[in-house]
Amino acid sequence: MVQFRYHGKDRLAEPHDHGILKGSVQLLSWQVAGSSSRPLPNWLLTKVDEITGLVLLDQTFPGRRSTASGKHIHWDVLFIRVKPAGSD
Repeated sequence: MVQFRYHGKDRLAEPHDHGILKGSVQLLSWQVAGSSSRPLPNWLLTKVDEITGLVLLDQTFPGRRSTASGKHIHWDVLFIRVKPAGSD
């Protein structure tokens, strides 16, 4: 799990994908707590260069969550993606 500040709001999230999208390095997370303009939990796509105070927590999560549509972002470049829960 990670904790960070993004656009003036403190966030607690499960990082899922890290890559380049539309020329910008971004992080896709499942935000579980903190401040948000949308109901939580929810997906949050953040531009990495706009994240501040990033802290890697000892708390873990079981693995990749599914999306409502069943589809994932089509990254220009995907650096890393969390494996689905239960996969080795």
